[in-house]
Amino acid sequence: MTLLSQLTVEEKASLCLGSTFWQTAPIPRLGLPEVMVADGPHGLRRQPEGNQTSISGSLPATCFPTASALGSSWDPDLVRRVGEAIGAEARAQGVAVVLGPGVNIKRSPLCGRNFEYFAEDPLLTGVLGEAYVEGIQSQGVGACVKHFAANNQETDRLRVSADVDERTLREIYLPHFERIVTRARPWMVMCAYNRVNGVHAAQNPWLLTDVLRDEWGFDGVVVSDWGAVYDRVAALDAGLDLEMPPNLGVSDTALVAAVRDGSLDEAVLDRAVERVLRLVERAPKDVQPAEFDAAAHHALAREVAADCAVLLKNNGGLLPLQPSEDDIVAVIGEFARSPRFQGAGSSQVNPTRVDIPLDELRAAGMRVEFAAGDDPAEAVALARRASTVVLFLGLAAGDESEGADREHLDLPAAQTALVEQLAEANPRLVVVLSNGSAVRMTPWDKHVPAILETWLSGQAAGGAIADLLLGAANPSGRLAETLPLRLQDVPSYLNFPGEQGHVRYGEGVFVGYRGYDAVGREVAYPFGHGLSYTTFEYRDLVAGPGIATLTVINTGGRRGKEVVQLYIAAPSSRVARPLRELKAFAKVDLAPGEATIVTFMLDERDLSYWSPADRRWVLEGGTIEISVGASSRDLRATATLDVPAPPIRAALDTNATLREWLADPEGSAALREAVGVGPDGTPNGILGDDDTLTVLGDFPLHVLTVFPGLGIDRSVLDKATAGLPS
Repeated sequence: MTLLSQLTVEEKASLCLGSTFWQTAPIPRLGLPEVMVADGPHGLRRQPEGNQTSISGSLPATCFPTASALGSSWDPDLVRRVGEAIGAEARAQGVAVVLGPGVNIKRSPLCGRNFEYFAEDPLLTGVLGEAYVEGIQSQGVGACVKHFAANNQETDRLRVSADVDERTLREIYLPHFERIVTRARPWMVMCAYNRVNGVHAAQNPWLLTDVLRDEWGFDGVVVSDWGAVYDRVAALDAGLDLEMPPNLGVSDTALVAAVRDGSLDEAVLDRAVERVLRLVERAPKDVQPAEFDAAAHHALAREVAADCAVLLKNNGGLLPLQPSEDDIVAVIGEFARSPRFQGAGSSQVNPTRVDIPLDELRAAGMRVEFAAGDDPAEAVALARRASTVVLFLGLAAGDESEGADREHLDLPAAQTALVEQLAEANPRLVVVLSNGSAVRMTPWDKHVPAILETWLSGQAAGGAIADLLLGAANPSGRLAETLPLRLQDVPSYLNFPGEQGHVRYGEGVFVGYRGYDAVGREVAYPFGHGLSYTTFEYRDLVAGPGIATLTVINTGGRRGKEVVQLYIAAPSSRVARPLRELKAFAKVDLAPGEATIVTFMLDERDLSYWSPADRRWVLEGGTIEISVGASSRDLRATATLDVPAPPIRAALDTNATLREWLADPEGSAALREAVGVGPDGTPNGILGDDDTLTVLGDFPLHVLTVFPGLGIDRSVLDKATAGLPS
């Protein structure tokens, strides 16, 4: 007898809700235990008993760099190692499923939760999210991909409707979920709070069943975001298996009543219960808390933080610093001694330790003097007598947090005002940034020869910063989001965060760099940008069917990593497509003078666009441009690829336009035969009158039947459609 067959309807309903804030429901009489889930996009937040609803006081865990930093690594192997470590800590703390990664697209730099997300691009997000899930699940615990879908703002996040067309969903907001689900097979997918085109994600059958399960084959548990369920019966019917936290006595009662009165098929309930039972079966059985290697994980966090930092600017080779024994390095800014290394909200980790940048720089042997900067006169005086100034800038915790979107992109005015004063006192000025999402770099950056963007890089960020500034580590991070010159330049600017319960995704597929490129808009620093302490050369790009190869050479004097990026363009497409789209990338590690051949594989999907009219991915024949480079605007080589594909034919029926009929060889022949010709051989009616054809060419064929004298009536329509090949 199966376990399912032994359950009462009441017990089945209980399994579709949690029993506590973080645990599924047990069935003691059948020996079925509960399992625990916990937050953890960049480190585990396992709340102790008796403190379940707080976002503080969690058990100590390693705080790794946030997703905004991990995205800038462009390194799936590195992200996989982070996932492995978080998975090991989850298992040690009795957690069965880690609620991460967060993989929503950075539609606007104002989204308060952007620090939890990887990138503005779905390919980069998907590759890194896949690696993260594989890493966690290699430890025998589950990952939960979130938030599905179109969850790109915090403003009115539980009610707002993301109104977005299907092509944009398919090309921008769903591909990374698809990749992770089909390749990494996560145990869970978490639905978003928001509505999608008017329907709550928690009870959206198109998202949760048609796409996620039927198209992508997801066989795990769909869980609600905490508090996202409005109608438990409708949500279950749509494909939501587990409600968290449980609305005990309400949701379970509603499910039982719906089964009893026949409004909910018990088979639907059974399918959800089967998925929850499978989750319980998968969960680790050794749930007693254990130890993990905190020192090793801290060392990994330091390595990862160094690989995630982006060297935005390095005029004159100011970095790495090489101070003499007598040189004073002025370290200025409160973030140097009170670092901000993670975001606010449900992702907050209680770190096992924290490296302080100021302490780490001193430990590296530098002669450091410090000023907080809240007294500009003191800071300027220190800068004048120092050999180099390292200024720490960033956003306060309240400036970016779950639950609230930002209102601007600016750093605090007191910070940026100090930049110019320090630059006048000492032109050897390095800025170290600590922030979880894009900030405005102008006009202050013109005073600064070197800028190191470290994001929110976790508990070991201080040590990593010292490694990078002194050259023990070579910067290899690349921007996973465009840094605009001003907020008004952002493609979503006019449609964020919406109003009266709706946010219109009016920019369509032109999100991030796709939008800036489409209108030729200047940016502060482009998507994919990042400098190194060495240099790289690209040679011999060759593109063929399904493959592109090139040679990359380290032409500098030290070992370094380069992120090789491949973009495509379809200049002759019949639909509006981005000027360039990231379709592949690779991070290569090369010694001085070393060369390597980089090979990229491209499939038909990579070259296609989603056609709502055809309800499928469409590959157009013609020329595809393939470019490789060091950023979306630093393309080093371009090749063309001729793509053979049958012509895309409009669906020819009476609702197709006259122009569409005439553009199709078979349709044109059938229509011309049905219309016929006059005694002089000229086509009858409109087909013989170019001027009228120009005016009425975009009219559907059936509409033309009401216009006298055009030679198109119902009999012509019947003959034309009958004359088409079957």
